[in-house]
Amino acid sequence: MDIIKSRRETMKVFGLGAASLFMPIHIVDDFLSGKMLHRAIPSSKEQIPVVGLGTWQTFDVGYAQEQRNVLLEVLKKMHDQGGKVIDSSPMYGNSESVVGDLTQQTGYPNHFFYATKVWTQGKEAGRHQIRNSMAEMGRKQMDLIQIHNLMDFQTHVKTLRTLKDEKIIRYWGITHYVDSAHERLASVIKDERPDFVQFNYSIGSRNAEKSLLDIAAKYGTAVLINRPFEGGSLFRLTRNKPLPNWCDELEIRSWGQYFLKFILSHKAVTCVIPGTSKSHHALDNMMAGHGTMPDEKMRERMYDHLKML
Repeated sequence: MDIIKSRRETMKVFGLGAASLFMPIHIVDDFLSGKMLHRAIPSSKEQIPVVGLGTWQTFDVGYAQEQRNVLLEVLKKMHDQGGKVIDSSPMYGNSESVVGDLTQQTGYPNHFFYATKVWTQGKEAGRHQIRNSMAEMGRKQMDLIQIHNLMDFQTHVKTLRTLKDEKIIRYWGITHYVDSAHERLASVIKDERPDFVQFNYSIGSRNAEKSLLDIAAKYGTAVLINRPFEGGSLFRLTRNKPLPNWCDELEIRSWGQYFLKFILSHKAVTCVIPGTSKSHHALDNMMAGHGTMPDEKMRERMYDHLKML
C-alpha cells in the first residue's frame, strides 16, 4: 500500500485533515499510537497522562441522545489518544450520571481516572453526596474526591481521609477557580497535605505562578488545572489570527495546543482538564500532551506574543 495514501486515510479517520500530512512522521506515529506525556502523582508516584477532560456545562445534557452520542465520541477520542482523567462535580447538573453512562458504553470504563467533588455542608450530607456521586458515575472505588471550592473543608477533610483509609477512594483533594482563593489553597496544602489541588491557571492568568504552583510542588501535591482557556476568552482574542511560525519548533498546530502547552510546560502541573463537547476539539486538546514542551525562554516568548495581539 502506498505510504502517503495510507497515512492520509488514517488521518482522515482520526479527523486531523490534510495539514497533518506535513507533521514530522514521528509526531504522527506517537499520536496515532496513543502515546502522551505522563507525570507522577507525588503521593503515590502513579503516572497519569497530562491532558484530561473537564465536564462543567459540556456533559450536563440529561437524556438527549444526539448530544450523548457526540459526548461518547469525545470519550472515545480521548481514550484513543491516551487520555484518562475525567473531572466532574455534583454541582454540574447531570454531568456525573452522563459520565457514568457513557464510560460504560465505551466498553472500557475502567480505563478512565474518575475525579469528582463534594459540594455541600456537614458530615452526613457530605457522605451522602459522595455515595450518590459514586453511584452516578458507576464506581465502587473513586479515584479522586475533591472538596469543591473549599466548601466546609474542615469537615470534609476528615471524611475523605477516612474514605481513603478504607480504600473507598484512592486520593483526595481541594479545588477553586479564582485567583483570590490561591492563598487559601496554599494554606490548606501546607496544613492538610492533600493528594491533589485543582485551580485556575492559563497563559493570560498567571497568578498561580506567584507561589501556589511552587507550594504544591514543595509539599508533594498533584496539580489539576481548570479554566485553561479562560472561559473561551483566549480563543476570542486569537480568532482569525495565524500562529507564529516558530510554533513549529514546539509541534503546536492550533491555538488550543498553544494555550495548553504553555500550562503543561510548568513542571508543577500534573494534568490540565479542558472541557469540550466536540470530538475534534477533544482530539486537538489531547495533541497538546505530545511532543516538545516550551522551556522558560519559549514560555515568555509565547506570553509576549499573545500580549501583542
